[in-house]
Amino acid sequence: MTSTDMRTEAEDSGPSGYAAARLRLLQEGARSGPPRRAALAELTDDWLTGLFTAGSEGLRGVSLVAVGGYGRGELSPRSDLDLLLLHDGSDSGAVAALADRIWYPVWDLGLALDHSVRTPAEARKTAGEDLKVQLGLLDARHLAGDLGLTAGLRTAVLADWRNQAPKRLPELQELCAERAERQGELQYLLEPDLKEARGGLRDATALRAVAASWLADAPREGLADARRRLLDVRDALHLTTGRATDRLALQEQDQVAAELGLLDADTLLRQVYEAARVVSYASDVTWREVGRVLRSRAVRPRLRAMLGGGAKPAAERSPLAEGVVEMDGEVVLARAARPERDHVLPLRAAAAAAQAGLPLSLHAVRRMAAAARPLPTPWPAEAREQLVTLLGSGRPTIEVWEALEAEGLITRLLPDWERVRCRPQRNAVHIWTVDRHLIETAVRASELARRVGRPDLLLVASLLHDIGKGWPGDHSVAGEIIARDVAARIGFDRADVAVLATLVRHHLLLIDTATRRDLEDPATVRSVAEAVGSQGTLELLHALTEADALATGPAAWSSWRGSLVADLVKRVSAVLAGDAPEEPEDVAPTAEQERLAIEAFRTGGPVLALRAQTESVDADAGPTSDDPEPLGVELLIAVPDQPGVLPAVAGVLAMHRLTVRTAELRALDLPDGVGQVEGSVLLLNWRVAAEYGSLPQAARLRADLVRALDGSLDITARLAERDAAYPRRRGTIAPPPRVTVASAASRHATVIEVRAHDAPGLLHRIGRALEDANVRVRSMHVSTLGANAVDAFYVTGTKGAPLPGEEAASVARALEETLRA
Repeated sequence: MTSTDMRTEAEDSGPSGYAAARLRLLQEGARSGPPRRAALAELTDDWLTGLFTAGSEGLRGVSLVAVGGYGRGELSPRSDLDLLLLHDGSDSGAVAALADRIWYPVWDLGLALDHSVRTPAEARKTAGEDLKVQLGLLDARHLAGDLGLTAGLRTAVLADWRNQAPKRLPELQELCAERAERQGELQYLLEPDLKEARGGLRDATALRAVAASWLADAPREGLADARRRLLDVRDALHLTTGRATDRLALQEQDQVAAELGLLDADTLLRQVYEAARVVSYASDVTWREVGRVLRSRAVRPRLRAMLGGGAKPAAERSPLAEGVVEMDGEVVLARAARPERDHVLPLRAAAAAAQAGLPLSLHAVRRMAAAARPLPTPWPAEAREQLVTLLGSGRPTIEVWEALEAEGLITRLLPDWERVRCRPQRNAVHIWTVDRHLIETAVRASELARRVGRPDLLLVASLLHDIGKGWPGDHSVAGEIIARDVAARIGFDRADVAVLATLVRHHLLLIDTATRRDLEDPATVRSVAEAVGSQGTLELLHALTEADALATGPAAWSSWRGSLVADLVKRVSAVLAGDAPEEPEDVAPTAEQERLAIEAFRTGGPVLALRAQTESVDADAGPTSDDPEPLGVELLIAVPDQPGVLPAVAGVLAMHRLTVRTAELRALDLPDGVGQVEGSVLLLNWRVAAEYGSLPQAARLRADLVRALDGSLDITARLAERDAAYPRRRGTIAPPPRVTVASAASRHATVIEVRAHDAPGLLHRIGRALEDANVRVRSMHVSTLGANAVDAFYVTGTKGAPLPGEEAASVARALEETLRA
C-alpha cells in the first residue's frame, strides 16, 4: 500500500483507519529511517487535519500547529505528539470544544500527547518564561486552519529568539550542562539515554536553536548524519520494546541491532558512540564560538569608545610554536604556516595547544586535515617529541586529542587507532571506551612522570597498552605485536621498542600477580622478574600499572591494591638486583597467635581478634597524608583443627557483609609438657573490610562461628535468603564461572584460580567444594573488580604437598561444576 493509499484510508475511516494505516506503516520492512519518520508524520498530519476540519466549521482565527520533534516532521514509532491549538481569542468557548474534539481521539488511541491552547501573545509570553517552550516553538509547523496566524507566530518567535539570544543562549548552555551532569556522556555509557545524555538528540536540537539565533553556527560536516543515526536507533528501540523509551538498555541491544541489520550489540554501540562524539564535538565548538561572540559584543563598545569610534582593532596573535599562534582564546595557524609542506605541524599545533591549555581552532584543524600528508617512516625526531609532549600535557590533552580525532588526523598518524576508536568495553569496572581509556591512562601517567627515568616510554606505553583490544584473542599478546610496529614507525630505537613491547605485553602482570598470588612464594617473584627483565622496565611497569588502574574506574585501584603492588615491586627489584628470594620457612607463630591458639585449644572453640591495618602512601609514589588510609582489618582466628573451618568462616564473614581480601591458613601443633604433640589448632590470618557500615563486634562473629561449626547455624540457607533479596537487573546474565590450574605458579602448593560472578557466599561455596575434594587450603588471594571475582587458592594434599597434575585438574573440574550448579 502506498503512502497515498494509507492517507486515504486514515481520512476515510477516522481514528480506526488511522490506527490501521499507522500500524501497517510501522510494520513495513522496506521503509525505515527518515522516509518512515516523514511518512508517519505526513500520515498523522492528514488525520489531525481531518479532526480539526470536522470540528472547526464556521470557526475563524484558529490554527493547529505541530511543534518540537513533530514540528520537524520526525515522528518515531512511540514519539509524543506535540501540538499547539493557536487562536486569536475571539471565541474561547468554541476553541475549547475544538480542542476536545482533537485531543480525545488522540488519547483514545493511546498516543502520548503534549498539548496546549494559546493565543499568539500567550505563546510568546510562555516562551519568554520557559526555555523549553521556546525551543519547541522554533520548530513550529502549520497543520491546519488559519495559516496567517501560524506564520505570524513563527515570525514573532524567531524575532524574539534572535533579539534575546545574548541572554537566552547562556541559559540554554547551562541547561545542556546540567543535563549532561545528570545523564552522563552518551559516547561512553553502556546503557545510554539517546535523547538526554550529552551528545544525544537534545544537544542536536540545541545546536539547531543556536543556528536559528544567527549568533553562531555548529560545524555541519557529519552532524546531520549523526543525528539521523541516533533517530534510527531510537526508532528501532521503540519498535523492539513497544515502549516510548530513549534508554538503550543492555537486554534490548541485540534486538535493536538486529532490527537495524547490524552484526551485534557492540556494532550498535559503536555506531551510537560515533554519532554522539560528532554531536558532542559540534557542541563544544559551537558553545565556544557563542562565548567568543558574546565576549566580543561586550568588549566592542568600550574599545570603540577608547579608540574614538575608529575601525575595529585587529585581534592579538601570540606565538606558541613554529607556525602556531594563540588568538582570541584559541590556537590557530600562523599566517606563514604551510601545512601542506610542514608534516609535523598537526602534532606541533596539538602539543602547543595542550601545553597552553587552549582549544584547537576548528578552522585550524580542518585546514591541517585537508592538507596533511603522511609522515615518513620512521617519523622524524621532532614528530615523536611533539607526540610525547602532547601526551604529557595532562588533562588538556583530552580536548585537543578529540579535536584531531574529529577530523580524522589521529587515524592518519596512527592507523591502528581505528580498531579501538569508539570501541565499547562491556565491563562495569571500565567507565570509558577503549580509545578514551588509553588517553585517560596517558593523562594519569603524566602525573607519575617524575617517578620514572624514561617518561617518554611511559607515556607512549600508556597510549598503546590496550591497543590489542581491537583484535581477536588475548589483547596483551596482540598489543605487543602492534606496539612493536607502532614504536618502530614513530622512530624509537630497537632497545626502546623492546621495552615498549614488554610494557604492553605485561601491563596486567603486576596487578594480577599482587592480588592473586602468594608474594611470599619465591616462584611468584622469580616469574615476574623473568618477565620484566630490568630495573628500568620494572619502574615503568609500576607507574603504568597505577595509571592504567586509575584510568579504568574507581573500583580498579585503592590503597590496598597499591600497597600489594608496591610490595611485589620491592621484592622483584631485589631479585633483579641479584638478591635471590629465600625459600619460605615455617615461621614461628607470634606471641598473639600462640596465645590465641592455646586459648582455642583450652576452650575447644574459636577465638578471634580484630586489628585495624593502615599504611601511609610512600613519598615516591604520591603525596603523603597525616591521616593514612585504612587498608582493611586483620582478623586472627584460632580454632581446634576440624573439618569445615574454611567454609564456616567464609560463610560467617559473608553473613556479616565483610569482604575478604587475603587469607592465610596454617596448622599449629601444640606440644605437651614432655615434648609430645598434645593437639593441633588451625590459625587463620585474614584481611577483611566492611562492605558498608561499621565492623561487627568480635563477640558476634565468634558466636555465629561457634554455631556454624556445630551445625546449628544453616549458613547456606541464610546466604540463599540474602541472595534472593539482592536486586537483579532484568536481562543481565553473568558468564559461567571458570576454574583453572595455574601451572608452575608455586613449588609448594597447587594454585587453583577461580573466575566467577561475585555474589554473597561465593567463598563459602568454594570452601565447601574444596573440603569435599579433601584438599587443604594453605592461603587464598581474593580480587574483586565490579561484579567479577578472581580468586586464587593455594592448596595441598592431606600430607602438605602440591597435588599431582591429574588430581589438580580433577579438583578444578569438580569445583567448576559446583559453581555452575
